[in-house]
Amino acid sequence: MHSIKSLQHNTRRNFYCVAFCVLISLLYVLIMNSAVAADVHDNEQSVQWKNIETHGVKQPVYFHAWGGDAQINAYIQWVAQQVKAKYQINLQHVKLSDTSEAVSRVLAEKSANNHSQGNVDLVWINGANFSTMAQHSLLLKGWADQLPNFKFTDPDNNPAVTLDFGVPTLGMESPWGQASMTFYYDRMATLTPPQNLNELVTWTQQNPGRFSYPKPPDFLGLSFLKYALVVLHQESLIASNGLQSKDQHVHSYQDALYAPATPENITEVLQPLWIFLDELHPNLWRKGKHFMQTGLEMRRLVDDTELSLAFTFSGPEIPAAVKRFDLPQSIRSYAMADGSLSNTHFVGIPYNASHAESAQLVANFLLSPEAQAYKQQAEVWGDKTVLIASRLTAPQKNLFKTQTSHPSALSFNSITRTLSEPHPSWVEDITLGWQQRYGVAP
Repeated sequence: MHSIKSLQHNTRRNFYCVAFCVLISLLYVLIMNSAVAADVHDNEQSVQWKNIETHGVKQPVYFHAWGGDAQINAYIQWVAQQVKAKYQINLQHVKLSDTSEAVSRVLAEKSANNHSQGNVDLVWINGANFSTMAQHSLLLKGWADQLPNFKFTDPDNNPAVTLDFGVPTLGMESPWGQASMTFYYDRMATLTPPQNLNELVTWTQQNPGRFSYPKPPDFLGLSFLKYALVVLHQESLIASNGLQSKDQHVHSYQDALYAPATPENITEVLQPLWIFLDELHPNLWRKGKHFMQTGLEMRRLVDDTELSLAFTFSGPEIPAAVKRFDLPQSIRSYAMADGSLSNTHFVGIPYNASHAESAQLVANFLLSPEAQAYKQQAEVWGDKTVLIASRLTAPQKNLFKTQTSHPSALSFNSITRTLSEPHPSWVEDITLGWQQRYGVAP
């Protein structure tokens, strides 16, 4: 009897040992297959990138980008020098007053059946312009996430580099930088600038004519309107959460900002913005009967002391303007406590670009730690990097060490709350609604 039990015990033990060995073998095979597949994928990417490097050198690249800021223009010229030395690429900055100009050009080329010899090789886009180009299949697909330097953005854990105003990029554009709305004021005119949207209304009542914003469709003007709209709905949501009986409409309107606009919800979602502007406008510059055209004009009005408070989507431009004596030494920057509208901006390649391989080489360089670190320097541009520090080596991290900031610059980590951009479809409705209610002759 004892022998039989021993035999059964040994049989079970042998079975478990065999099963364990089989399981280990299967796991080993799976791991090896995965490793082989990864190596094959990496090799394919390496071969593909070498082909791009082979065909992309010694070509021109026409980079269509907004040309309204001297610092940004100078940075693009620095990039041109770098890619010239690295790839013999002649990067030409085609300066735009509005990105929609490049979108319209590519759309016109497609309508004319020009599917391979486009004039736009690379374009600086995000938000509504990206949505329009993606909707009309105007962008080259599946290239951005294949760039060697894209790995530094940690895309698996960083959705900001794969979503543009909530719309998946699907490899159609490569992240370039991050920006947030920054306010600035003249402390010789006021020592207590408003810290939130409600205080802004009170401040303008106490300082009539000392604040305004560019009229839409100017990018900065629309940014101010979107900031106000997001904050107004957040305030309504907070108020409704304080009630025993919560208003479900408030929740749905807040959610609606981050989904495509529909004919059924436009009126209700935008109504708080019009109520706010009706109260704000009488105390604006020229009593809200006239609006400047651009952010540059707004900055000039601050320099001329007509305005005491303004804002920008490029915070580093403020200390740079002070250094150039385009703004007074008494200017100071700050972030609103109720949030700063923030977004990631990208570069895209039109589907019919004449020099798509060369454009990819430029886009990859724009993502390099060297280019990102140089761009982030306040005296260069100050544009926040899209790279994630944990993905960088120690020498690469050292490139990003900062120096003492200018007194008029936005303090480090002063933006404590960021606000996501609404869905790009709201831009058209905000612009149309504003023009119908407040549109005036330039």
